[in-house]
Amino acid sequence: MKVSYKQYNLPFKHPFTISKGTKTHQPTLVVELEHFGIKGYGEAPAISYYNISVEKMIEDLEKKRAFVEKFSFTDPERYWHYLHHLFPANNFLVCALDMAGWDIYGKLKGKQLHELWVLDTTKSPLTDYTIGIDTIDNMVLKMKEKPWPIYKIKVGFENDVETVAQLRKYTDAIFRVDANAAWTLEEALIKISLLKELRVELIEQPLAKDNWEGMKVLYEKSPLPIFADESCVIESDVEKCYQYFHGINIKLTKCSGITPARKMITKARELNLKVMIGCMNESSVGTAAIAQLAPLVDYIDADGTMLLAEDVGNGVSFDYGKIIYNNLLGLGISINSF
Repeated sequence: MKVSYKQYNLPFKHPFTISKGTKTHQPTLVVELEHFGIKGYGEAPAISYYNISVEKMIEDLEKKRAFVEKFSFTDPERYWHYLHHLFPANNFLVCALDMAGWDIYGKLKGKQLHELWVLDTTKSPLTDYTIGIDTIDNMVLKMKEKPWPIYKIKVGFENDVETVAQLRKYTDAIFRVDANAAWTLEEALIKISLLKELRVELIEQPLAKDNWEGMKVLYEKSPLPIFADESCVIESDVEKCYQYFHGINIKLTKCSGITPARKMITKARELNLKVMIGCMNESSVGTAAIAQLAPLVDYIDADGTMLLAEDVGNGVSFDYGKIIYNNLLGLGISINSF
């Protein structure tokens, strides 16, 4: 095994604002693993509020490069377990390497991953398109620029419900709302009832990630389904969300890759939790990995490449929310240059 990597700072089409702050660019790390001439690719974007930078991922990778490369690769699940112990404090880096391992595995088997897992891609849900926090006029312009069947609207600011009400005047599309942990319980109880009247489908992470007492109240009283994001990071968090949330949002970068994400989906199904798989503004590399899991979930948020002004390569594409899978192997991606 031979490892290479390249860092990018991909610009957004529009400044991207959520309740935690604004970004104009998305730093990301793309890794390449080469196994007997077969190359696999994976990605992990850097997220400041998780305190993981591209520089930190590179630093950790360089410290243990020899161990990453010496592994005798046979299947990606064994490789993930090895990487998980090698980098116990850096799920982001493990995710990128895990994706690359799965990409190699698919290429060795001559299939895309969803084909290996015998999944029916006609059952893949439509992806939403995110409208970041902005002035009402600008949020409306973003919707008009991208006519779409489902919008995820970022909230968690003063007069956010009033903003959603204004946006509703311009479209009958499905609305999903993501507060990114910005509301108090008292706010959430009032706002969710109002949002239901605006035909919002679900609410993502309304309260602080560790406000379990508040979430229990909200779980019992909310007129809309509540999904965990910041409260559900790794596999062991799924069971914690049972009877506190109606569903979970799985992020490959946070949970450390495709391997644990599949287990999280299985566990969520056992607990009768709905499942969303989400993105963290990945390029085509990470988005293609997300798309492989789409037939297994109820909702998908895979709009990262559509929000970015530049991409790393070519992967899946989207037609009015529908995932269009190509005929490439593994993750189904090609890299522009590496």
